[in-house]
Amino acid sequence: MTSLPGRPSGKKLGLVIDLDTCVGCHACATACKEWNSGGEMAPLTDHDPFGAEPFGVWFNRVHTYEAGEGRASRTVHFPRSCLHCEKPACVEVCPTGASYKRAEDGIVLVNESACIGCKLCSWACPYGAREYDYVSRTMKKCTLCIDKIYNETLEEVDRVPACVSACPVSARHFGDLGDAGSDVSKLVKEREGYDLMPEMGYRPVNKYLPPRPRQTAPGATGGRGALRPSAEAEAGNPFLRWVDRVLSR
Repeated sequence: MTSLPGRPSGKKLGLVIDLDTCVGCHACATACKEWNSGGEMAPLTDHDPFGAEPFGVWFNRVHTYEAGEGRASRTVHFPRSCLHCEKPACVEVCPTGASYKRAEDGIVLVNESACIGCKLCSWACPYGAREYDYVSRTMKKCTLCIDKIYNETLEEVDRVPACVSACPVSARHFGDLGDAGSDVSKLVKEREGYDLMPEMGYRPVNKYLPPRPRQTAPGATGGRGALRPSAEAEAGNPFLRWVDRVLSR
């Protein structure tokens, strides 16, 4: 079986996904598929995509479901991909060392040349993040677009995973979750982000931000309070005083 890095660097590259903002458009999934038509884990197989029995490899999937009942219910879009766990079971069960976790940044990858397609990693992963490619007969998974985030020929703003670049509502964020001062770590702290299935003990690096409370009154944003003009702004603008009266109803 495969061992985890003995001396990890402390850097933990990963994603923060905002379930309040995600609209379930699948842009992340399609952008991922497009980018990974070449590069580290390419190609992502599609077999008979418009036929009776299509199958293929997707690193990103978006699940949509209804939460709650009656007027308290809401639609939740839940993007799912590899969480690049700190203690990944998929790595520890691999009999050939094909699945491994990088010490320098915590990214979990697959060495296809060493993979025998036994599927042990997919059985061990509780998040369903492993994909079997029936054409190459190997396992594939999200790489955090490693060939993009370290590509120095790109502008720094573009050195993020394809799913992050494509998200039209900025529901996906990328950065070092091992750095408490990073933007993503601050976002997790501010919004009380959480691990997926923490009881399993795999300590996923990727975090989810919970949906905000539902809007229940005019002017309520779902946050801690309504968006209202400041007293200073109201003093010099009659229109803002009118807006405040409307929001107070």
